[in-house]
Amino acid sequence: MRSRLLVLLLACFVICGSGFAQPSAKHSFGVEGNHFVLDGKPFQVISGEMHYQRIPREYWRARLEMAKAMGLNTITTYVFWNKHEPEPGVFDFTGNNDVAEFIREAQQEGLYVILRPGPYDCAEWEWGGFPAWLLKDQRQGLAVRTTDPKFMVPATAWIKRLGQEVAPLQIGNGGPIILTQVENEYGSYGSDHVYMEQVHKALVDAGFTESQLYTADGPEEVPAGSLAELPVGINFGADREGDAEKNFAVLEKFRPTGPRFNSEYWDGWFDHWGGHHAHTSTAIQASNLKWMLDKGYSVSLYMFHGGTSFGFMNGANSDGKGSYEPDVTSYDYDSPLDESGRTTPKYYAFRKVIAEATGITPPPVPEVAPAITVPAVQMTEAASLWDNLPQPVHSKQILSMEDVGQSYGYILYRRKIKHSGVLVLDQLHSYAQIYLNGKLVGALDRRLKQNQITLPADKHHQRLDILVENTARVNFAHAMPGERAGITNHVTLDGKTLTGWDIYSLPMNDLNTLKFSDKPCSGACFYRASFNLDATADTFLDTSQFTKGALWLNGHALGRIWNIGPQRALYTPGPWLVKGANQITVFDLQGEPGRSVSGLDKPALSWAGAVAQ
Repeated sequence: MRSRLLVLLLACFVICGSGFAQPSAKHSFGVEGNHFVLDGKPFQVISGEMHYQRIPREYWRARLEMAKAMGLNTITTYVFWNKHEPEPGVFDFTGNNDVAEFIREAQQEGLYVILRPGPYDCAEWEWGGFPAWLLKDQRQGLAVRTTDPKFMVPATAWIKRLGQEVAPLQIGNGGPIILTQVENEYGSYGSDHVYMEQVHKALVDAGFTESQLYTADGPEEVPAGSLAELPVGINFGADREGDAEKNFAVLEKFRPTGPRFNSEYWDGWFDHWGGHHAHTSTAIQASNLKWMLDKGYSVSLYMFHGGTSFGFMNGANSDGKGSYEPDVTSYDYDSPLDESGRTTPKYYAFRKVIAEATGITPPPVPEVAPAITVPAVQMTEAASLWDNLPQPVHSKQILSMEDVGQSYGYILYRRKIKHSGVLVLDQLHSYAQIYLNGKLVGALDRRLKQNQITLPADKHHQRLDILVENTARVNFAHAMPGERAGITNHVTLDGKTLTGWDIYSLPMNDLNTLKFSDKPCSGACFYRASFNLDATADTFLDTSQFTKGALWLNGHALGRIWNIGPQRALYTPGPWLVKGANQITVFDLQGEPGRSVSGLDKPALSWAGAVAQ
């Protein structure tokens, strides 16, 4: 008996001391008529979307408190497969990937959760959340978002592993997850209901039986993307008065019964490199929101808080006909809570609408510490890319990133050529700089549908270098299956295919091996500097002196740099800074000595000084 008592006490100490939030009493959530019900009583979902992987873990709680203070009763989040399974069978649910902890914290703040596990997400996220290693089999005919076993087997394994983490947190188990989405806007991609049933079954088999499963599509796409046995949500935005009413009228045609649920209410939009920062009408959006809430309809704001696509995780858009529009690092989205978690006029307008519709006074809005400025930091150390190349892979044929086991970053192709002429990069994904004997002779940009360049005449044998950046894989539309990165078909010179390549993989996920010095460096270079802080807080690192590349702070990949705008400063979370010495590293494709980085106390997303394109 004593031994048993000691074991029980030890178990209690481990569980309680770990900070694990015990689930509350079990509840039920479902559908009756045209509304949701919680424990048998009508329940109006008033949700806002934010993605835990776009928010520093240290700020999850603060963002959830802001959601509660706006009057939301639910939080919606995607789960990005590529961040959780970076290699086949290798899973990561630690740190910023700890989705179960995010859900528990939502419950602790009195919020329910809508889970969007994919396997496809969209979300202006790199390849819609699919892991790039799936593309290694594409030459054998991989077809994503289909019943192809080469897709469904790993997708099902992923869903099963996710279920181990979060299925216990469903409402029927005492957790906060009330709704779980099956696939995502499939009606905009296809109409294979056999495939949709396979995803549905994978979720059920993974334990997602204690929350309400549903599908989500644009109103007109509901027949193609939905399943008869599941309720549907509809996704739309509002550009004018009455848009919400019109979209629900479309839903009425296809689903006369079932919950009235706007599963994505687009309250802003995203930004493309070379474009303008999105700005939408708060008054029109608030008016449409009021109409929905007054009708008793459920809604999820997309986004409540956009956050940041840190590192190389931004996505890209395409119309499926050759267009290519990569997104910036910021996912501010012109949402009620801005990229850094600060309130906007839209936040207070929506807060007022929600309070009036529900009759519930929300908690006070938490204060947020002001952002700080950082004096200009001169980049005093440099390392040439050319002096820090890894060992190459030798290949007769051109290889994509996926062929060499790489997902993101840059890749370098090298060989000798005997003459000049017209160089064609067939299916370039996505941006290339071309060098002869180490000298830059031009660049090609998928955005601008560029794929060929005339090399300058030279009678001597020359070293040809093609340095390619994966600017982002397309995350939406029918271009997705072909989104291998690098040069994805072949290279020709005056119509003849070039073979025999040295290929250098440059994922840039470990900068510790770089050899820095105080020697000046121009061209494709890394630059490094340190600066000291007496206190830490959010800032926005001004990248306007650089051309095109990426920036790291204290080992954190903050995001991309590109002087075509509109973004020209990277959000830098206070918890990623430290008191004392901080280190910045910048990679610039067209770097020059003497450049600096400073910290701004506000974002810079609408930069008038961007290079015209």
